[in-house]
Parts: sequence; C-alpha cells; structure tokens
Amino acid sequence: MAHSAVSHSQVAVAVPSGSDISLRRSVFIKRNSISFSDKSWASTLSLNLKSQNAQTSNQFILCMSVQQARKSKVTVSPLELETAKEPPLNLFKPKEPYTATIVSVERLVGPKAPGETCHIVIDHGGNVPYWEGQSYGVIPPGENPKKPGSPHNVRLYSIASSRYGDSFDGKTASLCVRRAVYYDPETGKEDPSKSGVCSNFLCNSKPGDKVQITGPSGKIMLLPEDNPNANHIMIATGTGVAPFRGYLRRMFMEDVTFKFRGLAWLFLGVANNDSLLYDDEFSKYLQDYPDHFRYDRALSREQKNKSGGKMYVQDKIEEYSDEIFKLLDGGAHIYFCGLKGMMPGIQETLKRVAEQRGESWDGKLSQLKKNKQWHVEVY
Repeated sequence: MAHSAVSHSQVAVAVPSGSDISLRRSVFIKRNSISFSDKSWASTLSLNLKSQNAQTSNQFILCMSVQQARKSKVTVSPLELETAKEPPLNLFKPKEPYTATIVSVERLVGPKAPGETCHIVIDHGGNVPYWEGQSYGVIPPGENPKKPGSPHNVRLYSIASSRYGDSFDGKTASLCVRRAVYYDPETGKEDPSKSGVCSNFLCNSKPGDKVQITGPSGKIMLLPEDNPNANHIMIATGTGVAPFRGYLRRMFMEDVTFKFRGLAWLFLGVANNDSLLYDDEFSKYLQDYPDHFRYDRALSREQKNKSGGKMYVQDKIEEYSDEIFKLLDGGAHIYFCGLKGMMPGIQETLKRVAEQRGESWDGKLSQLKKNKQWHVEVY
C-alpha cells in the first residue's frame, strides 16, 4: 500500500474526555510512502502525547476507555492508519517478537462475577499496527516446561480496541483477558500450578512491565467497510466481546473515514450483571444511536429462557430469530466470538429456527459462507 507523499505538517488536536482529565495532543506527522509489510514505516511517525493533569496511568485508561463514550466523536491520529488498503499481517513473529510495555491493568467485572476479567492496555509505540478484528500473540516470560530451554508457546488474544487504541493515537492496543485458574474437583481449592500461564502473567502485570507480542494476525473477523449501510450482528460470550468493542468504537466513538449508517446489533452472554464487560460504553451507544445500535444481554445465572432454563445467547437468538433471518437474507454480516463451546448450541438453534421457517439450514449456511457473511472466531 503506497501512500502519497505530502509536505510535513503539524497539527494540534483537542480531544474531549471526562471532566477529570483534559488532554491535548500535539501531533507531528511525517507522511511518506508506507507499507505494513515493512516495519520501517513506523519510524516515519513521531507523536507526542501530553497530559495537562497529573494522573496515574490506571486512572487515565479508565477514563479514556469508558467515560470517553459519553462525549462527541473523537479526533484520531495518525491518519495513515485510515489509508492503508490491506490489513497488517504478522509484522512480528514468534522468533522475533516485539517488546511492548504494559500501560495499565484494570479489573472489568464486579465482586459477584465468577472469575476475574481484566482490561489490559499495551503500548506498542505505533510499531505493531492492527485492524479491528485482529489478534496479538503474547509470549509469557519463562521457560516452556514441555520444551526445556525454549520459550512458552504464543497465546492469541483478540484485540479489544480500535486501531487507534484507547488513547486514540495509534500507539496502544487493549486486550480483554480472563484469568485462567484451576480448582481441584475434590478439594475445591485453587491449584496455582495449573493456572493459565499467560492470562495470569497479563492480569498480574504492572504499568511499565515488558511483554513480548507477535502479529497482528487474522482476517476472518475484519470489519467490512466497503458498504457503510451494511448491518452487523455480533454474538459474543465473555471475553469474546473483544473484537466487537473495537468495531463499535470505530462505528460510534471515533471520527474516522468510515461513516457507519447501518445497524450494529450486539448479543453478549455472561453469567450475571457483575460479569458484563464494557457495559457503560455499549449502553451509551444505545442511548446516542438508537437507530443504529441494538444491545441484548443474556445473563445465564440471572435470567430464564422461555422454557424456564438458563438464558444463553442462543436463547436470545431464537427470541429475535425472525429479525435476524431477515437481516441475513438482506446481506447482514454475522460474527461469533468466544469459547468454542458456544457454537454447537447456537448452530442447533439456528437449524431449528430455519426448519420452522421451511428452510434448509445447511443450504443457508453454505450461502452465508459463500457470500462472506459468516465470521467465526472461537477458542
């Protein structure tokens, strides 16, 4: 992707935010021919971010990631991230990862949530650009117990921010990480020796800690932007909401070239109200863009489905099946992200609904895939 060369320019960008933090960016952008396949492009960008108020990193990120949704659309930079024609792919590989820096780690869930989920902001200095829907690989420190002398294997995490990051300067990426812990089924006690190495490393990280990252990777979950009037149905369980947060920030929070005019419909399945992720952001979009955003929550431990059982995302899909099928027939994209165990129940529900409508689900699914309307990323 070549970028047309223009004269150097310096601009001051005023960024609206919450009342406790006021930011002004002085951005110097040197524009030149840039290619995501060549890491050297990053050296042509020099950005300076200054905060007028002394705040901790944690306070800053909490404000920018949640309270920012309460303001008008935000000016972003560098604009070169808008003009690339193809997504960046595998700029850094496992044998030569990029050393990034932890900016902040915030607990996202309330006290009644089963388990802990954290919002982790990583500073990549603008050197590992990505698009919404892509993933980073993370290599936790230490030695791989199965391969003595070798580093741990790469763990993939869907990126939970737009390409501009939570500070809108193209220098950070955010991850939504659930701490993986293991409880002995006999004693009921946690066994630290069997805890998830990477998720615990990330959730235990402190600002300033270093983290080895690879990527970005993935194309299946990229947000199609060729038609701003297209409709998008997003179905997530737990941390699978990560890529959809990036989509929605691009659609509704940021002042970018993509002027979304379709419908974005998010279904989020979690255990209970305390387990909801980024709920403040999504609720604000619902308030500000009621004609373009719908948001349905499935709380398995607090809601009942029509049969009196636990409410899962597939129950919500069935509840709104007529509308969903009409949107799909009209060309809507549908995305699924979360634990792989979510898909059998969803597929069964869609098949049952299709049969009730006198349709063949296998034929419909084949057509959706052929039309590139069907996007799945489960783990």
